[in-house]
Amino acid sequence: MSLSVGIVGLPNVGKSTLFNALLSKQQAFAANYPFATIEPNVGIVPVPDERLAVLAPIVATTKLVPATVTFLDIAGLVKGASQGEGLGNKFLAHIREASVILHVVRAFSDPNVVQTGSGEAIEDYLTIETELQLADLATLEKQNPPSSRKSGTLQGQERQEVARWSAVQKLKEGLAKGISARMIELSEAENEAAKELFLLTAKPTLFALNIGEEAVSSVHSDTVSQFVRQMREKQVEILESDCIAICAKLEEELAGFDEAEKKEYLQSAGIERTGLETLIAAAYKRLGLQSYLTAGELEVRAWTITQGASAPEAAGVIHTDFMKHFISAKVCNYSDFVEYNGWKGAAEKGKVRTEGKGYIMQDGDIVEFMIGK
Repeated sequence: MSLSVGIVGLPNVGKSTLFNALLSKQQAFAANYPFATIEPNVGIVPVPDERLAVLAPIVATTKLVPATVTFLDIAGLVKGASQGEGLGNKFLAHIREASVILHVVRAFSDPNVVQTGSGEAIEDYLTIETELQLADLATLEKQNPPSSRKSGTLQGQERQEVARWSAVQKLKEGLAKGISARMIELSEAENEAAKELFLLTAKPTLFALNIGEEAVSSVHSDTVSQFVRQMREKQVEILESDCIAICAKLEEELAGFDEAEKKEYLQSAGIERTGLETLIAAAYKRLGLQSYLTAGELEVRAWTITQGASAPEAAGVIHTDFMKHFISAKVCNYSDFVEYNGWKGAAEKGKVRTEGKGYIMQDGDIVEFMIGK
């Protein structure tokens, strides 16, 4: 399963700096002027998972394969982007590739960094969101109504077309009032039909409040709470769990540290985990994702699945044929696997189960799938 995060925001809010930090490399060209990012930078980042290193010696392997997340560093949008201003529609199209949109908003003060937009985090976010709404309206304007038909019972395809057109009408009405697609109430059939429209404002959204280094250890909760309160005052529904206060500049510096140095610094600064770990956890939660693990002599690997996925669906993430020919799954809880030193010890204690097609996967399950021909 592919998890991709599209990083958007006004120019010079810290998107490319954050991208550099997340990749632990200087892959994005972070420059102090608008439109430094000419093409969307794409990076594959491992998801931090301490369980892999714990499992490796138990199964006598040195190969660890974490789950990954793709980050898209998309050039700074400006007012009028939906009409081609700045670098325009080219970059709106890139956002469609992302599973979730990460809005980076400027919450730091630095006279040496060129200020674009109003300087107010909420207004800057609304500038970007408005451009995404206008782009969605343009998409909806291109939709055609269902073909006229004679009276009678609607067939399957016709019902889908009716649901699609009903969704288009409701979405157009809401977006014209400045309401993003994700906030517009649709029926189950309309919602399913609307997925084919690939609307930008229908995507799940996270917020990264880019704070200054002086604020890292003291204002995280206050910064987030204030932002959420101001957003709600603007009639924007938002959860605190979808907001992260992060210092992109500090994260970029930490990327150059080795693990021991990084751990020491985080402890001294009173920070529990890096911005990468916080961001990945928030993205997983926002998209309803979790990981299961496979562990053997060849490798220890984490696989990303949706919460509520069945055992056959989880097997299909490894290979599509595995879902088709699924027989059963040998499952052990992670803590039991570690406590009893692997499959053999866990089995002797009765901690290994054989599960069928109806089993719902749990985060951290260690699994071996039985596949037929």
